[in-house]
Order: sequence, then structure tokens, then C-alpha cells
Amino acid sequence: MDQLITTSQNGNGEILVSGRDLYSFLEVTERYNSWFERMLQYGFIEDADFASVKSFTVVNNGAKREIDDHNMKLDMAKEIAMIQRSEKGKQARQYFLHLERMWNSPEMVIKRAMDFQQQKIMQLQNEIQANKRYTDFGKIVETSEAAVSIGSFVKTIYDNHGINIGRNKLFDWLREKGYLIKEGREKNNPKQQYLMQGLFEVRPTIVKRTEGDVQTHTTLITGKGQVKIAEMLLKDLGS
Repeated sequence: MDQLITTSQNGNGEILVSGRDLYSFLEVTERYNSWFERMLQYGFIEDADFASVKSFTVVNNGAKREIDDHNMKLDMAKEIAMIQRSEKGKQARQYFLHLERMWNSPEMVIKRAMDFQQQKIMQLQNEIQANKRYTDFGKIVETSEAAVSIGSFVKTIYDNHGINIGRNKLFDWLREKGYLIKEGREKNNPKQQYLMQGLFEVRPTIVKRTEGDVQTHTTLITGKGQVKIAEMLLKDLGS
């Protein structure tokens, strides 16, 4: 049987029919929105029998205009076709019954199952590829308990991911994201909550000066922190 009305398929493997396409095939004379509202009086329920969507039409000047449309499930489309009590309605209903028989044939059931499995495989492969740089980096640092300085971390992410961000810019970035204190005597020290989460360490350092020794603090990023920050940098700055 020739394709009388274009159909599509949703994520659950159900056949969908555009309300606009069915309306055009049936050669309804009243406005689409009025006709569809009248059809809803037969008890069809949104999100169960149909979904409201947008489609486009070309107006006289060639521009596209957005219009209301509805993706109807096949049972709804069949019932609407029957309601019309016209030759076009009869043709549409017979066509939908033919589609239903074909759709539920053993060959089509097997094909849909194979197509669905292939889609899942491709989705998984895409996810693996998208996360590859992050997981590769995670393998490097996840088994290391050594915390590194900001400068060392900058070199690591450049070597592994090509992210070119200098030491000072990374400090700026960490302050902007709220990981480090922005100002005052403790500027560039990690905030307490991120110390508690194990993302950073603070190492005291004694600086010898002529007027006396001074204790300062060096911010270090732990292995756990390196993985998390690398992931965020990849999202923000990665290619």
C-alpha cells in the first residue's frame, strides 16, 4: 500500500501521526485548531493519546512561521479517521490498520528490537568517547595519594589534555568557582568545605627572612581534587 500519510516513531517504538498531516489528508475545511479542539471532545488525553508540538509552514513571502501541531498515537489517529464518516476518513483508517498489521508482524518486531539494541550500543560508544579524556586522566591520578601544587597540576592538564591555562589563571578560575578564598590574609587558601571533601590540602611552609622566619601556606590539589577539577576544566575550556 502506498504511503498515504507520513508517520514517525517515538522513543517507545510507537507509531505517531502528525495532526496537521491527517487534517490535510482528510481535507477538513475548518481551521486546524478548531477542528482539533472538536476532536478532543471525544475524550482524547494529552500525554496519553497525543503530545503538543510545533511545526513550521511557509508563508507567502517565503518565510517560515511556527504553528501548533500534535503527534497522535496510532489508535487516536484511527479513531479520528473513523469519526469523519467520509471516504477520506475510511481510506485513512484502512491505511492505519495496514500499518498496524505490518508494525506488529514478527519481522518488524525483531527489526525494532535490533534497531533499539544498535541505538543503545552507539549511545554507549559515544558516551565512552566523550568521557575518554577524563577517564584517562582519572586512571593516572586515582591511585595516587600525592597532592600536587597548582603549578604542577597546570603542567599535567596541559600534557594530558592540551588545556593551556597558566598558574595564575588557574588560581583566578578556582577563586571564581568558589573553591579558594578570594581576599584577605587567607587568599588562595581552600575553603573549609573543600578541605573536608578531600579536594585540597594546605601545607605550611617556613620562609626565612632577615626580620625573622614567617610561616606561609601552600595550596595543594589532592588526587581526588585533580580528577574533579580536570573534569570541570575539560567542560569549560576543553576542545
